[in-house]
Amino acid sequence: MEQRLSLITLGVADLERSRRFYEALGWRSDTDPGLGVFFFQAGGIVIAIWSREELAADSCVSDSGGWGGVTLAHNLHSGTQVDELIEEARAAGAKIGREPAVTEWGGYSGVFIDPDGHPWEIAYNPHWGLTAEGDVSLD
Repeated sequence: MEQRLSLITLGVADLERSRRFYEALGWRSDTDPGLGVFFFQAGGIVIAIWSREELAADSCVSDSGGWGGVTLAHNLHSGTQVDELIEEARAAGAKIGREPAVTEWGGYSGVFIDPDGHPWEIAYNPHWGLTAEGDVSLD
């Protein structure tokens, strides 16, 4: 298997509420609302939002209702950009889990939580490469 991730699907309680939230962050989807799922292009991968119940059934798991042990991350070019994006998320209705601050690993990050409890770390990591398009490189 290639070391590649192509799609992340977030299970959500209210599809329309989540669509509005992500659109308030500036994301756009051309998905037909009648499909019952929304797809957002996110650089070289796709983020989908879909009914949590349907996602659990399709993924062959039992949904205990708790956090699934996954945190999403979005890396940026500077701490200032981290601050700006956290404020954008706050304005869109996100709960701020951790205000932006210098990290123990020498970067700068904060965390927002979307309406369905999915945490997003917003980070600046001076130890990783980041292209103009936002692609991350460990080199």
